[in-house]
Amino acid sequence: MLDKVDIKILELLQRDVSLSVSDIAEQVNLTTTPCWKRIKRLQDEGVIRHKVALLDPQQLNLDLTAVVQVKTQQHSATWSEAFLSHVKDLDEVMECYRMAGEYDYMLKVVVKDMRSFDAFYKKLVNRVSGLTEVTSSFAMEQLKYTTELPLSAALTKDHYFES
Repeated sequence: MLDKVDIKILELLQRDVSLSVSDIAEQVNLTTTPCWKRIKRLQDEGVIRHKVALLDPQQLNLDLTAVVQVKTQQHSATWSEAFLSHVKDLDEVMECYRMAGEYDYMLKVVVKDMRSFDAFYKKLVNRVSGLTEVTSSFAMEQLKYTTELPLSAALTKDHYFES
């Protein structure tokens, strides 16, 4: 069960994982040891999955972002597992979702340029059998990007907080 202090700790870590435990403890009005224990519990419970560095794709010449939507007639567990295995092997795929609606899967793909996207596209359609349609859209400009989950909007006192 999460309480308001846990939520505040998570908000702080989402903004800057390099904060020291003592900095976090100060901001949530705890001493260092109880704060560290809370962070450790959140890690052990899987609430905190990873601690990472976020890189700037443009600084690394990864200027093209595409949303790739995929349709298939194949819906068996075996096919889905094979599809996911292929997608996981494609470094260009940043995110993959199984969708409800018109398309079955959606991929977020980041590459250097259109030539690199074409190479990615060819790998995808040649490695994965059973695709009936692959549609791509290209981002012209990133207007918002965040990795911070909306904790204040997603968690309500009635359902997630201890009393």
